[in-house]
Amino acid sequence: MLSIVVFLPLAVAAGLLAMPRISDVVVRWTWITASAAEVAMVVALWVNYSPGQSGFGYEINQRWIPTVNSGYHIGVDGLSLPLVGVTTVLFLACAIYSLRQTHRVRAFAALFLFLETVSLGLFVSLDLILFFVFFDLSIVGMYFVIAGWGHRDAARAALKFFLYTFVGSLALLLGFIGLYVAAEPSTFDMVRLSEQNPLAGKGAFGALVLLALVVGLAVKTPTVPFHTWLPPAHTEAPAAGSAILAGVLLKMGTYGFVRIAMPMLPDAWRTYAPVIVIVGVVSVLYGALVALAQRDFKRMIAYTSVNHMGYIILALGAAGLVASSDSQAHDLAVTGAVTQMVSHGLITGALFLLAGVLYERGHTYDMSSYGGLAANAPKFAGVTAAAAFASLGLPGFSGFIAEFQIFTGSLGGAPVATALAFLGILITAALFLRAYQRIFLGSPSAGSSGTGTTDLTAAETVSIVPLMVFAVVIGLFPRFLLDLIEPAAHTLGSLLSR
Repeated sequence: MLSIVVFLPLAVAAGLLAMPRISDVVVRWTWITASAAEVAMVVALWVNYSPGQSGFGYEINQRWIPTVNSGYHIGVDGLSLPLVGVTTVLFLACAIYSLRQTHRVRAFAALFLFLETVSLGLFVSLDLILFFVFFDLSIVGMYFVIAGWGHRDAARAALKFFLYTFVGSLALLLGFIGLYVAAEPSTFDMVRLSEQNPLAGKGAFGALVLLALVVGLAVKTPTVPFHTWLPPAHTEAPAAGSAILAGVLLKMGTYGFVRIAMPMLPDAWRTYAPVIVIVGVVSVLYGALVALAQRDFKRMIAYTSVNHMGYIILALGAAGLVASSDSQAHDLAVTGAVTQMVSHGLITGALFLLAGVLYERGHTYDMSSYGGLAANAPKFAGVTAAAAFASLGLPGFSGFIAEFQIFTGSLGGAPVATALAFLGILITAALFLRAYQRIFLGSPSAGSSGTGTTDLTAAETVSIVPLMVFAVVIGLFPRFLLDLIEPAAHTLGSLLSR
């Protein structure tokens, strides 16, 4: 069933492209139906998965490239299944949101279905070559989304996105080859590499392999100083593209840290954990401060992604510092990091779709061009307020659960960095409250772009509100998610403390 979940969107995309004549209405509803089927199948996988089971659920391992010991090896555990779930939910939200799409609808739908397959394929991959194939294909798919349906400077932003992330993928490939060479016997199988710890005691070689992996994954995440492709890519991308870029593609980097770098290079990760912590806290503060300086609403949200990804990196670095001395703190930090991946996907996905609503009404992201929108669009104002408060980590939302675990798990191993990261919450609160006040409160400015703004349409409501509902459900009843993540986090701790 797992292979069907991964490749069904691709099969539907191929079917849409193969039909010589098909109406846009049929394309849209076929896309929505396929995305809804994906959500239903993942719910079935989740319900039938036992969180306490050892190893991976729904595992398939078939020979693929035997000369290098690479196979079609897929499966899910508590680290990957939550990301598979949030991926399908976000793609369904984008399919519903894109009912408004009128420009080359069939190609647009096919690209998103293709991206759904490569995203799901990456999160279930248990072979490094398979992981790399999906990693690279995600870059290609998003390049065409930005270049083909973006705004005025889309071609330049798409090119910058492609070149930056492609260079990162080459660094990642070098790291994978280093792991293959060091393994005995040589293999690209991720489970065997995690069991072997192939670079134990290899010193400089292990450090170089870790550097290659960290650079490749940090570009995708992105962390400071590899983040410069992100703001233009988000600003120029269509709203649905930005939601998938932030909600799904950025998680490929952070997921790579917990699935590859930490369990396969435990010695090097523990040695260089202080550097990882520093990168994390710098990303937290830099992302928040630069977001505070933005006048462009969508660009501001893009920089908050740098901030939120920084919390994840901080937690993973701190987990390395305490892996051998405090297993409880390690498990808490890793659980918080994975929860943050899910939370950020839901909340920031909703924020980017809301930014698309704003642009649809006023044809600009400039916050100073608006004012008093709450008077004419109360539902729009209410949902945006909920998303803003969720993003700054207010209790009752998933962001609070994630950040509370991150700070609690990180404090013992990195007290100074964790204390500094607390400032990121304060800055995030200031920037979202200021943005909300400029756009929705007060009186409309003369010549305001939002004069006569209409409220959320049915498609916009159905696509965005459920994302916030999920964020509230996780915030109030997190056990169903945490019970899935915690056993996998504990297993990761056992591998990291060797």
